Formats: sequence, structure tokens, C-alpha cells
Amino acid sequence: MRTWCLRCLCFSERDEDDTLGGMDSRDWEDLHIWDELEAARNWWAGRVEGESSGSVSGPSEPEKVAVMSLEEREGRDLHYKRAKVQSGAGNSKYVGSWSKNSTNLIPASNGHYEVIQGSSASVNTSEMFCPINLLNNLGVQHSIDYGDEMEDAGDEMEHLEVRMDLTDDLLHMVFSFLGHTDLFRAAMVCRQWHAASAHEDFWRCLNFENRNISVERFVDMCRRYPNATEVNVTGCFAMHSLVMEAVSSLRNLETLTLGRGQLGDTFFHALTDCNLLRTLNVTDATLGNGVQEILITHDRLHHLQLIKCRVMRISVKCPQLETLSLKRSNMAQVQLNCPPLHDLDIGSCHKLSDVAIRSAAISCPQLESLDMSNCSCVSDETLREIAFTCANLRILNASYCPSISLESVRLPMLTVLKLDYCDGITSASMSAISRSYMLEVLELDNCSLLTSVSLDLPHLKHIRLRHCRKFADLNLRTPMLSSIMVCNCPALHRINLTSHSLQKLTLQKQESLATLALQCQSLQEVDLTDCESLTDSICEVFSDGGGCPMLKSLILDNCESLMNARFCSTSLVSLSLAGCRAVTTLELTCPYLQKVCLDGCDHLERASFYPVGLRSLNLGICPKLSTLVIESPEMDILELKGCGVLSEAIINCPHLTSLDASFCSQLKDECLSKTATSCPLIETLILMSCPLIGNDGLRSLCLLPRLTTLDLSYTFLIELLPVFESCLQLKVLRLQACKYLGNSSLEPLYKQGALPMLRELDLSYCSIFQFAIEELLACCTHLTHVNLNGCVNMHDLDWASPRGGSPDMFQFDSSHVSTERPAKRLLEVLNCVGCPNIRKVLIPPSAQCLHLTSLNLSLSSNLKEVDIACPNLCSLNLSNCCSLEILKLDCPRLTSLFLQSCNIDEETLEAAISRCTVLETLDVRYCPKLLSVSVASLRTLCLSLKRIFSCPQQA
Repeated sequence: MRTWCLRCLCFSERDEDDTLGGMDSRDWEDLHIWDELEAARNWWAGRVEGESSGSVSGPSEPEKVAVMSLEEREGRDLHYKRAKVQSGAGNSKYVGSWSKNSTNLIPASNGHYEVIQGSSASVNTSEMFCPINLLNNLGVQHSIDYGDEMEDAGDEMEHLEVRMDLTDDLLHMVFSFLGHTDLFRAAMVCRQWHAASAHEDFWRCLNFENRNISVERFVDMCRRYPNATEVNVTGCFAMHSLVMEAVSSLRNLETLTLGRGQLGDTFFHALTDCNLLRTLNVTDATLGNGVQEILITHDRLHHLQLIKCRVMRISVKCPQLETLSLKRSNMAQVQLNCPPLHDLDIGSCHKLSDVAIRSAAISCPQLESLDMSNCSCVSDETLREIAFTCANLRILNASYCPSISLESVRLPMLTVLKLDYCDGITSASMSAISRSYMLEVLELDNCSLLTSVSLDLPHLKHIRLRHCRKFADLNLRTPMLSSIMVCNCPALHRINLTSHSLQKLTLQKQESLATLALQCQSLQEVDLTDCESLTDSICEVFSDGGGCPMLKSLILDNCESLMNARFCSTSLVSLSLAGCRAVTTLELTCPYLQKVCLDGCDHLERASFYPVGLRSLNLGICPKLSTLVIESPEMDILELKGCGVLSEAIINCPHLTSLDASFCSQLKDECLSKTATSCPLIETLILMSCPLIGNDGLRSLCLLPRLTTLDLSYTFLIELLPVFESCLQLKVLRLQACKYLGNSSLEPLYKQGALPMLRELDLSYCSIFQFAIEELLACCTHLTHVNLNGCVNMHDLDWASPRGGSPDMFQFDSSHVSTERPAKRLLEVLNCVGCPNIRKVLIPPSAQCLHLTSLNLSLSSNLKEVDIACPNLCSLNLSNCCSLEILKLDCPRLTSLFLQSCNIDEETLEAAISRCTVLETLDVRYCPKLLSVSVASLRTLCLSLKRIFSCPQQA
């Protein structure tokens, strides 16, 4: 916002009526600042008067001025004359200023601006700033700020205000960026700004459109600015009187705009007095006072617009007129005597007859542009006469003219032809159009009888064919064609295009399109979405040698007739076959292909990517895929999740790091061995639900030295020795629901120290016994994440017992692991969800669980006692442990405790949370013994609680 200098307003000593152009708030209804302005001026006047009269001993203000030197007086005048600019930032300091002698403004090193005075300073012009931008950077604001706080902050404002000398030339340059409304606001700042904003350079155009200005005020404005060149009084009251005053008093008037009213015939007689008038625009007006014919004559008029005007007849006699628009006017006859006229618009003149249109057009032999759209009576005979007389006609708009068929019409110089909604245009009309050799733009929308288009036009650049319901065949040989729009043509069956400039082709929803031939050397993008009739032959068009050597993007979504997709292209980068449900075979030989979409290709059986440039590929959405060949030097991620019948896969991706083959139930050891040989950089391998993978396949994992994550869940493995021997760098091992694993299969982990890098182990829903679980938890102290969900053989989690808490009771093989083991466990997350036989959980401080942060025992229905002392535990979930009665917690960092549907009482709960000093979230919903517990008492007991989830009965 701009902050007006209120002190300058006070000392401007401007008369009340000395406003810009003599206008007041009645003429500018959108400026409601007069009351604020007067209040501010009165405030400053009273403040200055109080300052001058408040001193008793000192001399009066006139006496001070009288004894001032000449330099002091000049400085005092400048103090009250020059504008003050307040810094935009609250704590910013003034750095530079403008003076009358300053010539250059440069940015200082601290982000502000400095002024180099004198003409000898050398400044790089690239560092100079536009004045309007400079004011914005200095924080100039656009509002009047005053109030009771100003007097208290007077001294501070004096310190922050920036005083600047704006030279007349610089101020003139700044004001050149303002509109009339802002100029009027600026005129009320000070005398200098008032004079600058009233400069006639800013008031060449007097725009009073839709303003309620009186005739007296308008006369005053015309007197103040007699050199105005443009006037707009559209929508003004008493428009006729205003425009008559403008015509009579503004001798330099060049452009006159008016409308939404009535113009008497005297106005058109007075036009001859405006010798310099060049442009006349009349919109939505009634012409004449009952006169049958309006005569418009002017020797220097160049542009005339009579849009949506009401008149019987018009006669235009302007020897220099160049453009004439009578659009949407309701005259029945028009007579033109304008030899140099080159642009005529009579569109939507429904009352003009065919003869009248012909007479008007042929009277202008220099005509270059003709708009006769929505003139339904135009005939081919009129077009022939126009073509014969107007040899230079280049632009013709004959849209919505149902009677024309272009029979025997010759327009050799035509460059733009618009024939939308012309029912008479048929395939026979193409012979006439083909003779327009210079044609560049052709529009044929909604030509209901058009069946085929065959054109050989060397300069055609744009063609549009929309909603042509009988259109079936398109044949274009247009080397310069750069844009084609064909849509909603349900009968279109064949397209043959030849172009050297076309780069993008979109033919969506052409359901009948079956044949497409392209010779487009520059074509890069093609979209054939929902072209249901396209067959396998389309693949040859977009392969090497098919006529599109530069093609990069191809979209064939929902082309349901496509069955065998085979593409061999050295340029293709992106391919989409989404929704092509009939495709059974896919062969891609596209070395630079980086993106492929196969969503909805449900029936794909054989796929070959040999070679491609893909970095990632997801084939899990192809459930019937049985054979796969991939050669991609750049591929990182391959997902085959869900390819349940995939039995043969040749994967040659030397940079592959992640392979997900979940639920590939037919994948065998041989395939896994070949993949491990050709993809040595795999780090993540997921073989969930691959029941045919056995020891031979697992031993081949030794060829993957970077393998860190292995998922063998839901497999029929009996032993894990091949994994322990081959995957020495393994960090994550998932064995969910491996029900055939015995206790001895895990012995290398806790007896021989196998997989020393292992951090995460998932044994959920396995059949191992309590003894093996205790040994794992006790000996494998390097584990950080352990999942034991659904282990039915797990009875207790008692780490206070010798077996659960003493790792020294086991004898280790010294050849595999050191006899010295760390005393502290590294365990961070332990999940024992749904273990039905757990009855007791005891983790004392002696268990050394210093890193445990999350413990989940939910859905353990027989759990009765929980006693935990973990210094870093943050989350404890005991939800749905319906037998829980004893809860003891010594967890100073616990923040979340979930006890939903537990059987503990209020006393036990209060004792448990009393030592959890940072607890924030507590869930006690549906606890039968806590229905009457007071939430307020819980908050009192534990002040850190922020969220308590309870039932409605708990208050």
C-alpha cells in the first residue's frame, strides 16, 4: 500500500476546488477518500499550529523565517515540498535519497540504494532500476494511515521517514506508469504531485466509460485538456451531448468511442469538423432521430465500427477508410464508397439481403478480409462476383452460411477460409478449395454433408474438422501442416497425412478409424486414445520405416482391437497401452524407451523387451503373463508381483537393484539362478509365495554380493542353511508363515553366529517353539526389529529368567563368532501381535533393553501380567488383551499407551501411568473396569497427557 505524505498535504496550501481536472467525488464514485483526506489535513494543521503556538519564549514562525539565510529557506522549502517515503520494513534504516542534482541510482551492498550525484559518476546501466520498481522496493504504500497513535509515535516516524527530492522529469516518468484513478489519488499528495499528475501527457485519453459525469464537468475537462486525442463516453448519461461537446472542442481528437445510447443525425453531420479523427467506434446504439438513412462522411477516417447498432440504412463515404465493421447491426441496406477499404465485417447482419451484401463487397475492390458469417442468404453467385472483383481477398469467413457450396468459385489469393456449419459444403467443394494454393488456415466444423477431404495445398498450416458426422476419409498432402484437429467424427475410417512440419497429432475417440498412413518427418507426439478399430497394422506405422522417424511419445490407450503389439523404433521414448485388453503379445525393440504403461492389459501372455531403456517396470498387473524376456541396461526396479503363471523369465538387467517376484508360483530354481547370474547388483529380492524355489535356487544367491533384503515368506522351505551360507551381507530376512521350518533350522543364528549383519527378522506365524524363540532373543543381540506375530508356540516373554536374560548360558562355535558378546541388546522394535498363549511379559532392567522403543502385544487374549522397565520405550500397545489385570510400567519416556478393551482397574491404571512422566496419548476405550474412570483425574495424575481416548460413559 502507498502511504500518502500527510504533512505535505497540510503545507500544500491548495484551494478546495483545485482538484485534478475540476473533478470531485461526485464524478469519481469509486474514490471514497475525501473524508479521510480532510481529517488528515486538519490533524496536521492543528499539530503544526500547536507546535508554533506552544513555545512562549522562542520567536514565532514568521520571525524564524525572516532571520533564515537563503540556504536555510531553500532547505525549509524542500523539507515541506519533497515527498516522504516510509520504509516498508519495520526496522529498516534510510540509506539513500534523491536530490535534484542526482543523476544515477545504484544498489548499495547492504541491499538498499545509493545515489551518485553529479554527471561524472560512472554507473553500469544494467544496475539502474525502473522508477516504479524502485518505489515498490522502497516500500511505498497505497493507503492513508492516521489515527490516535500518530501523535504518540511522532518522533519515531520522524526518524523512519525518508525525505526525497523527486525531480519533475523523474516524477513524470513514474507517473507515466499510472492509470487515471491512481493519478487522481496522486494529485492529492502535494502541490508538486498535483502539478505533475495534471500534465497533459497523461490525459491524452479521456476515458469516462460507465461513469456518471455531468455535461458541465465534461466541458471543463475538455477545456483543461484541449489536446486530448482519445475520448470514451460509452454508457454515459446524456451521451449525445457529451460527444457533441467533444467533437466541437477537441480539435486533436483521433479516436472516439461511444455506445449504449442514442446518437442523433446531427452528430454525423458534425463529424466533418474533427479533421484529425481516425477511429470511430459505436457499440449498441440507436442511430438517427427517425431518419431513414444515416450518412457517414469523413475525409480522414481510417477505422469505423458500428457494432450492434439499430438503423434502417447506412451510407459510408470515406475516401481513406481501411476497416469497417457492421457486425450484428440490423440495417437492411448499406452503401459503401470507400475505395481503399481492405477489411469488411458484416457478420450477423441478418437483414442484409444477398444483393445488398454483394453490392457492398464489390464496391471495395481492394478488399483483403471479409467476414460474412451468419449471413444465411449469401449465395455462390455472390461469392463468384466477390472473387472476380476483389482479386486480393485473403481472409474469408463464411461460417453459418448454409446456401454456399463454393461451386465454380476461384479464390487463388485466399490464406484463411472458415466454413463452419455450412451444410452446402460437400466433397465436391474440395475442388474449389484446392485451387486456393496460398491457403494456410481451413476450418470445416459441423459440415454435416461432408464425406471426404482430399487436398494438396503446399502452404496449408492449420486444418480443423470437428463434429462432421458423415466425414469418413481424410487425405492431406500438405508439407507445411503444423496443426490438425479432428474430433467427434464417428464415421471417419481412413487418414492419410503427409507433412514435414507436423509435430503433434491427436485423434482421440475416433471409434471407426481403422487405417492410418503417415509421412510426417517431424512428428513427435501421437495420441490415438479410444480408437477402438485400430488393428495390429498400426504398429508398422510407428516403427522404423513407417513414416515417423522422430516419434517420441505414442498413446494407444483403450485400442481394444489391438492384439499383437510389436514396435521397433530407435526414437520412441514413451509408450502407453493402458486398457488394451485384447493384447496378448508385446514385443518392444526400442533402445531409448524410458516409460511404458500396461495398466489393464489383463490378457498379456508373452512380453519381450529386447532391448529397452527402461529404468523401472511393473508387470504385476498382467496376471496371465507366462513368458518374459527383458534386456535393459539401465533398469533398476522390476516388479513381477502377481504374475502367477510366469514360468519362463529371462532377465538381463546388469544394473537391477530390486526384484519383486511375489506370488510367482511357477517360478523355478533355474530362472532364479539365471537372474542372479545376469543381475549381480540386486540388493532387494522378494520371493514371497514362490513355492517352487528350493535349495538350488537359494544357493545361487551367492552370486549377489550386495543382497541385503530377502523375503521368503509363505514358502515351503525346510532348512535355511543355503541362505546362511550364501547371503553373508543380509540385513533383512522375512520368513512369515514358513510352517515347515523346524527349531534346528534357526540354530546357526544363535549358536554359530550366522548372518552377523542381520538387523530385521520376521518369524510371524511360524511353528518354532518357545525354546528357539528365547534363544534367538537372548543371543542375537544385534537384531533391531523382530516380528513374532501369531506364534502359537510362544508362551511367555520372561527376560528375567536365566534362559531369557542370560546370553552366557549358550555355547558358541568359536570358529564362527567371538566368545565375547555385548551385554546390551540392540533391539528397537518387537511385535508379538496375536500370540494367544502369551500369559506374562516381564522385561526387568537387567535385560539391558536400552534401545527398545516400540512393543506391540495387542490381540494376545490370554496375557494377564505385564511388567516392563525400559528407559527408552516410547510406544506400548496392549489393545484387546482382554485378560490383562496386572500392569507395571517403569518407562520414563513412554508417550503412547494403548489399553483398548483391557481388563485392568482404575487403581492399576493410575499406578502404571504415575511413573510415565511424558505420556501424551492414552487409549482406555471399552475397558469394562474403567467405564467410570474420570478423565479429569487422569489428567491430574499425569500432567503431560494431551489425548485421552475414552468411551462416552467416561467423564
